[in-house]
Amino acid sequence: MPWKYSGIYAFVLLLLVSHTLAAAEVSQGDDPTDPDNVYANVDEEYVELIQLFADTLDQVDRNYVKDVDRRELMEAAIRGVISKLDPYSNYIAPQDLEQFKTGVESEFGGIGIQVSTRDGNLVVTSPLIDTPAYKAGIIAGDRITHIEGEKTQGLSIDDAIKKLKGPVGTTVTMTVYHPSTFSSEEVTVQREIVQIETVMGDERLEGGDWDYMLDHANKIGYVRISAFSRHTADDLHQAITRLLDDGMKALILDLRSNPGGLLTSAVEICDMFIDEGKIVSTEGRNSPKRVWTAEKEGTLPDFPMVVLIDHYSASASEILSACLQDHQRATIVGERSWGKGSVQNIIELEEGKSALKLTTAGYQRPSGEKIHRFEGDTEKDKWGVSPDDGMDVSMSREQKVAYHSYRRRRDQDTIIPHPPAPQEELSEIDPVLSKGLEHLKAELSSS
Repeated sequence: MPWKYSGIYAFVLLLLVSHTLAAAEVSQGDDPTDPDNVYANVDEEYVELIQLFADTLDQVDRNYVKDVDRRELMEAAIRGVISKLDPYSNYIAPQDLEQFKTGVESEFGGIGIQVSTRDGNLVVTSPLIDTPAYKAGIIAGDRITHIEGEKTQGLSIDDAIKKLKGPVGTTVTMTVYHPSTFSSEEVTVQREIVQIETVMGDERLEGGDWDYMLDHANKIGYVRISAFSRHTADDLHQAITRLLDDGMKALILDLRSNPGGLLTSAVEICDMFIDEGKIVSTEGRNSPKRVWTAEKEGTLPDFPMVVLIDHYSASASEILSACLQDHQRATIVGERSWGKGSVQNIIELEEGKSALKLTTAGYQRPSGEKIHRFEGDTEKDKWGVSPDDGMDVSMSREQKVAYHSYRRRRDQDTIIPHPPAPQEELSEIDPVLSKGLEHLKAELSSS
């Protein structure tokens, strides 16, 4: 191996090659001529590529027209590697690590949206109810093209979140493109500590509690879950218990625009509805398989059930809907989900000074099929959760605009006193919910 590199890069090359050998579990005293020996099995192409990497760093360091900070150069190289992976993997630099660990606790606020990236665009997957972004009219599917005048094209999720967060009371200005109307607007919102309800009904009672009974005549309940937090499973169980006490015969569970949340919350909720079998599993190229299974104790009665999903139902909401679909516990109505079923691990670097958030495994539904939509997957491939046969309900752009306005107005009207307003026809304003309701009425009438 020709050592033509300057000091630090020769060391980098030596370190990388040594790490490659260590990963192959080299043992002392092995015969170098033995074909089973680690030195005979080292990936030569990988070593050549490491040489190319070290040579490039060395040439830039020695010969570039201006002096370049070595740390900046190395971090740029790391980010280049990460950019070839999925949007959920990221390098966390030392100056960002503490903020990453503490999140938005006490001193930092947000605007109340969940975001993801697709084709390099920053997409709103869910505006959380009664938050600054929600009140400003931002809806699922909107694209944030600029934050404080800077383009977001190619920005990582973590970097975007870092720009959107800030001290409580400060403002952030975004340029938001609305695909539903093919228009862009500048939106300025004030950051707040975001505290949200995750379990809701369709409207509130006079005392402020949610009315979870959508159809009082047919005793059909309706519960929306906006995200999966630490208390979501308990709150859902209380809502369903109350519905059962009121004579509920069937249930609609609305997971539309639900971006996910805690895996443990989704697993607990799955366990409420099925009494045995696999809930979800994870498996990766270099991580052990893990399986979560249901237990009979605490299972709710077996009433007819519909789950509503849309393109922005992701992660934990996909785990829940996939589980209920595979166990034939619920009928899925709406649109195909987002396809976010990956597991990220936080790997410490530099003895804890920096870190790598790396996708190491993927979630699998009880059937064994994947949930995650990987780069290159098409609509014909198997990923995410699709509606059951005959239950695919797509909404036009105009319908989506009308629905989100209706839903936002209805949610805010439950908080602010208002005079009675004319009731829109459900099939026109929310055809997905209307389809689910029709399905359950037919199932109840035939039983």
